[in-house]
Amino acid sequence: MPVPLRFANLALLILYPVAWFAPLLRAGLLPLFGLSEISVVTGLQSLWSSDVALALLVTFLAIFAPYLKTIGLAMIHFGLMRRKVLPVFDILGKLAMADIFLIALYVVVVKGIGVATIETAWGLYLFTGCVLASVAISHLTARR
Repeated sequence: MPVPLRFANLALLILYPVAWFAPLLRAGLLPLFGLSEISVVTGLQSLWSSDVALALLVTFLAIFAPYLKTIGLAMIHFGLMRRKVLPVFDILGKLAMADIFLIALYVVVVKGIGVATIETAWGLYLFTGCVLASVAISHLTARR
């Protein structure tokens, strides 16, 4: 396995937690008031108090699926796991993309209402980049 591919995958083990705490969105009720920053972690904290089932789903999609995939790919890269399990990690990567779709859907819905102000923040791009990098690393691993 090429060394840059291994290091890119290992970098995701650091970048994912940064993305979870980074601001995804800035939201406020009206443009006159200050905007609150929302991250994956703060969003999950809010969900756990209001809707446990959705909180479980989002926790799996945003945290466990991408991180398990990254750890699994690292194990394959270092010869600790067989390549036969790559299709499982492919599915985990697609589930992580579902979380980004949910965030984008919320942004569109809230902007469509017109009462709230919502802006995307750098964490959304970081999280999306991590997921897309993971998809690319998985694809390149499968080709080798």
